[in-house]
Amino acid sequence: MPEVVVITGATAGVGRATARLFARRGARIGLIARGRDGLDGAAVEVEAAGGQALAIPADVADADAVEAAAAAVERKFGPIDIWVNAAMTTIFAPLHEITAEEFRRATEVTYLGFVHGTMAALKRMRPRNKGVIVQVGSALSYRAIPLQSAYCGAKFAIRGFTDSLRSELIHDGVKVHLTMVQMPGLNTPQFEWCRNKLPRRPQPVPPIFEPELAARAIWFAAHSRRREVWVGGSTVQAILGMMLAPGLLDRLLARKAYGGQMSRELADPAAPDNLFAPVAGDHGAHGPYGGRARSRSLELWVSRHRGAIMACAAGLLAFLVSGAAARPARPRLS
Repeated sequence: MPEVVVITGATAGVGRATARLFARRGARIGLIARGRDGLDGAAVEVEAAGGQALAIPADVADADAVEAAAAAVERKFGPIDIWVNAAMTTIFAPLHEITAEEFRRATEVTYLGFVHGTMAALKRMRPRNKGVIVQVGSALSYRAIPLQSAYCGAKFAIRGFTDSLRSELIHDGVKVHLTMVQMPGLNTPQFEWCRNKLPRRPQPVPPIFEPELAARAIWFAAHSRRREVWVGGSTVQAILGMMLAPGLLDRLLARKAYGGQMSRELADPAAPDNLFAPVAGDHGAHGPYGGRARSRSLELWVSRHRGAIMACAAGLLAFLVSGAAARPARPRLS
């Protein structure tokens, strides 16, 4: 039977690329987002790729709307197998330039949207004692950076929420699998349509990767029993660096992360943003940095093949040990 998948934030970026990948596997997909234009475009792509689509306009900050969307998916396609939380919005600005209303809204979408999605999924998966929930995270859920306090705070909160819930499910013997995929900087439209108060247009922290890589990591996470999947060397460096030298990273980011997050292009103060309402049009999966973006990650490849790598390493070690044991001892000189 084809999988039934729900993807929040399905109209653009990671969500859009993930919808296309699941569609190529024949999935029946509930697409949840606010913008009708993007939903229509995503639904057309899903159908063209071999999947089935149900486009549902909903704001993930509204728990009732998310619950209603989950019910609509199951009425049309049947029990949900996989739920992918990917919706987000943010503000690029230092904290002293962000209003309380702006910060609250970014948190409601980027953090509470994941909570609402997880609640709707678990309401259906717990009684069946099966299912997978994928939380699209970030290296910034371990190592926060300046100018993105709202986004980093939300990603930290998602990780804490997910870890807490995972322990609850283990305690109750519930076999719903929770996994989190920690992403690097990605070439998505968020850098064109999220609220920006910086003097220049924002960009992902290099190195930049294409959203299709993120989609492959999400697919892998949804079909393996991994607790977390780390994508990109920059993600590994950020997480391990935070564990080993957080104070050094504070000072390094204070010097380099401001310029590193801004392109050379001046910002357009009149540009529309999606903080409180969707931006009109179908924006697709990609942002403007395709010329600099990578489509492969050695770290993801190693994660996907770690069983075979460990087996080969163990075999090589055994061969070396056996060879050393079989080697005749050198005679001692008297």
